[in-house]
Amino acid sequence: MSGEVIERVKSIALPLFTELELELVDVEFRREAGGWILRVYLDKSGGVTLGDCQRVSEELSDLLDVENVITHPYTLEVSSPGLNRPLRREADFLRFAGQRARVTTSQAVAGQRRFLGVLKGYEDGQVVLEREDGTVVSIPYALISKARLDPIL
Repeated sequence: MSGEVIERVKSIALPLFTELELELVDVEFRREAGGWILRVYLDKSGGVTLGDCQRVSEELSDLLDVENVITHPYTLEVSSPGLNRPLRREADFLRFAGQRARVTTSQAVAGQRRFLGVLKGYEDGQVVLEREDGTVVSIPYALISKARLDPIL
């Protein structure tokens, strides 16, 4: 059920995000202690403002009500993905080249499944990462189970 809701929300949200020149980073729908939460993460060049979040919240809420996507009570949260932004698409690994990231794979690559280093880009289906010891590893995109920025604070 949750996966179907997420896909419907994405299909409804994408035209709105395109119109507002925003990037739909992620959608989560889960039951938590306070009830069902629908989280929508957005981004844009130059950063997200409170006004961006408010506008998306209002317009997306109306669209979801019209489409009757979720038939039980839920809370809609709209926000920026923050400093530890998830990296999901191939384009993300190019866009954030030069930044530090954590990558986890579903199978071992070069003898390990967890990597930390600076993104060097994306080439021929491989995410290129320079580890902290200076070695460079190419990680098959298809094997990445989780990736996110990990800035040094």
